[in-house]
Amino acid sequence: MRYECDMEGLPTTTKGDKRWRSKNLQTSKPSLLMAFFSCIAWLYVAGRLWQDAENRTLLVNLLKKNMEQRPKVLTVEDKLMVLGCKDLEKRIVEAEMDLTLAKSQGYLKNQLRQSESFSGKKLLAVIGVYTGFGSYLKRQTSRGSWMPRGDALKKLEERGVVVRFVIGRSANRGDSLDRHIDEENHRTKDFFILEGHEEAQEELPKKVKLFFSSAVQNWDAEFYVKVNDNIDIDLEGLIGLLKHRRGQDSAYVGCMKSGEVVSEEGKDWYEPDWWKFGDEKSYFQHASGSLFILSKNLAQYINVNSASLKTYAYDDTSVGSWMMGVKATYIDDNRLCCGSIRQGELASIIYSC
Repeated sequence: MRYECDMEGLPTTTKGDKRWRSKNLQTSKPSLLMAFFSCIAWLYVAGRLWQDAENRTLLVNLLKKNMEQRPKVLTVEDKLMVLGCKDLEKRIVEAEMDLTLAKSQGYLKNQLRQSESFSGKKLLAVIGVYTGFGSYLKRQTSRGSWMPRGDALKKLEERGVVVRFVIGRSANRGDSLDRHIDEENHRTKDFFILEGHEEAQEELPKKVKLFFSSAVQNWDAEFYVKVNDNIDIDLEGLIGLLKHRRGQDSAYVGCMKSGEVVSEEGKDWYEPDWWKFGDEKSYFQHASGSLFILSKNLAQYINVNSASLKTYAYDDTSVGSWMMGVKATYIDDNRLCCGSIRQGELASIIYSC
């Protein structure tokens, strides 16, 4: 009996208590998970709210700046200032047009490398003799006939006449062709080398443009003459002709001609722009390319407008087209025509036709 009473005094665990404890453990796990995800969600929402608040602050600042930069209502004084600027701009444009016109008429600021032989004295003429890399014998023929050499060339410059062989550079700069010209020029000192020109037969129209542009920048002369190296010139007769024309502006002197425009590719004298010459397919009046003369203001016109001047297949027609756009005085002198001879005048301008 005593044993039984002791057993009744001890705490006992019933089946209901065990079920309650196991159920409590099972329900606590989902609660922990829910609490964890709730914390994460709260952090996410708080982060987005903080980011949205920053964006709103940034937008407010941008709106304030834009409000400050908004154009104000123009006052009468502001409108007058704008009108004054427009008037000033108009006057600047007019001044630039006047300057371009003045340059084309010969009023160009001189930045010339004058020859020491004439000490800044204005020249009568610059004669450019067109030559090429394979024309050494022709140059020697000219030097042995009409073109002075050495001291005689310097004395001619003292009289106001500069004569130079005109040539460009090889397509392969610094090759044997360039070196031979440099060596020849070192001996004879009678070349005018166009450094920016590539010497080639098809580039002759560009060469004539660059020659006049460069010559007018290097020498201050009344006339600029283009001559081929396959003609024999009566130099004194040519100088007399130029002296007779001295003081005449806008003079375009030569053996004037026109002729049929060749439109069939592959034929001699083919003109790629033949369609621009109308149904008659005839060239406009122009000086023959063997020898022609431009006065200073016409040469300066080419210099000022060289970037926009259109070139055709040949140099003489190209120059003729440029002269059509200005008030040039065409002077047709038959003494400058092929094979023309007159006693006592420019008597032997004869070349292989």
